Amino acid sequence: MGQRFPSAFLFGAATAAYQVEGAVSEDGRKPSIWDVFAHSQGKTFQGHTGDKACDQYHRYHEDVRLLKELGLHSYRFSISWPRIFPEGKGKLNSKGMDYYRRLVEELLRHEITPLVTLYHWDLPYALENQGGWLQRDTMFYFAEYAQQVVREFAGTVHRFLTINEPSVVAYEGYLTGNHAPGHSDLLETVTVAHHLMAAHAYAVEAIRAVNRTVDIGIALNLSPVYPSDPEEQATAITHDRVINQFFLDAACKGRYPKEVLDVYGSVFDLSFLNAADLQTMARQQLNFLGVNYYFPTVVTAGLHPLLADVVPPREPLTDMGWSIDPNGLYDILMRIHKEYPLIPIYITENGAAFADQLDGEKVNDTQRIAFLQGHLQMCERALEQGVDLRGYYVWSLLDNFEWGFGYSKRFGIVYVDFATMRRIPKASAYWLRDFIVAHSTREA
Repeated sequence: MGQRFPSAFLFGAATAAYQVEGAVSEDGRKPSIWDVFAHSQGKTFQGHTGDKACDQYHRYHEDVRLLKELGLHSYRFSISWPRIFPEGKGKLNSKGMDYYRRLVEELLRHEITPLVTLYHWDLPYALENQGGWLQRDTMFYFAEYAQQVVREFAGTVHRFLTINEPSVVAYEGYLTGNHAPGHSDLLETVTVAHHLMAAHAYAVEAIRAVNRTVDIGIALNLSPVYPSDPEEQATAITHDRVINQFFLDAACKGRYPKEVLDVYGSVFDLSFLNAADLQTMARQQLNFLGVNYYFPTVVTAGLHPLLADVVPPREPLTDMGWSIDPNGLYDILMRIHKEYPLIPIYITENGAAFADQLDGEKVNDTQRIAFLQGHLQMCERALEQGVDLRGYYVWSLLDNFEWGFGYSKRFGIVYVDFATMRRIPKASAYWLRDFIVAHSTREA
C-alpha cells in the first residue's frame, strides 16, 4: 500500500442524525418514523431506541475535536428533517436549524469539511400519517425542505447528498418490514423506490434554483452480484438490475433500465411512473455519486422472477453476519467508471461491526484494522486504473444506534460507553490516523 492519494482526496467519517444525536424532543423537534418504529414493541433489539443515542446534540464539540485529533478531513452527517420542519413542511424551526449551524461552524473552525446528507431515513411522522413515501406530495415536501436547508447553509456547506440508500428505504421499509415504517408489500416497495428517486430529482432542481454552486450527489448502497455457479448468470444479472442498476441508472442517466420496467410492467400497474417525474429525472445531473459498500451478494434462482435467493455468506464475517470481501468494492468502482463515466465518486460509507471489547482504556479491534486496510487497498487499486475517486468515509465515527439492532452492534472507530457517553478511540482510529498521514498529500 505505497500509493499516495491525490491532494484533494478527502478522508472522513460518517454518521446519521437518528443514530447519534439523541435530544429527540428538544428545541421543537417532533417524532420521525424511526422514533415511532423504535418505540413499537418487538421492532428493535431489546426495545432500544435512539432517544439518547450518542448524545451528539449536546456533545458535538467533543466529537469534532475527535475528528481533528484523528486527522480526518471531512465529516458526513445528516440533518434530522423533523428537527428542521417538525410537521415535515410549513415554517422552519429556527432552534433546530441553529444546532446544525453551530455544528458546521465548529467543523469549519477545525478545518473539517462538512458533507451534509438531507435524508437518512427519518421521515417526519406527521408526513407518514398522510401516507409517507407512498404519497406523491412527500416528494415535493422533501424538495422544499432540501431547498431551505441549502439556502440556510449558503456560504458554509458546499456539498450535499440528497438521499441515503433509497434501495434500503424501499426494500427494508416496505418489503421486509425490518425498518420503519415496517410495511411488507412488493408493489409499495417499487412505488416508494420510484418516489425516492423522483424526490431526489425534484430536490436537485429545487436546490439549483437557489444555489448553482453547490455539489449535489446521492448515496447508493451498492453490492456486486455474483452467481452461485455459472448456470445462475442470468439470475445474477436480473437481481443486479433490480438492486443496483435501477438506482444507478435513475441517478446517473435519469432513466430506469428498460429490462426492469418490462418485468415490473408484467406484474404491476406502473401508473405511478408519472411522466413529469421521469422528465425531471432526465433533466438533473449529479456532481458526484456517493457509494456505500459493505459486502457482495451471491444469488441463486428463487421462486419470484424479480427476487433471487441470496446464498448465505462465506466466512470471514462481520458481527452483522456480512461477508468481508474488499474485491467487491473494486468491482463496484470499476463498474461505475466504465458504465457511468465522468461522474466523480466518493465512498460515502464503508465499515464493519465487530464484537469490540473495552480493555481498560483500549479497544484492540484488529479485525476492523484488517477490514479497513483491505478496502483502502482497493481504493488505491481503483485510482491506479483511472477511477475518479475523490474521498473515503469510514462508517462510522462512533458506535451508535444501529437501527433494528439497537446498541448491540458496534461500527465505530470510536468506542462509546452508552451508560456514560464516554468516547474512547479504538486501535482502528489510530491506525486510520497514521494511514492518512502516510498516504495523504492533502495540505493541512
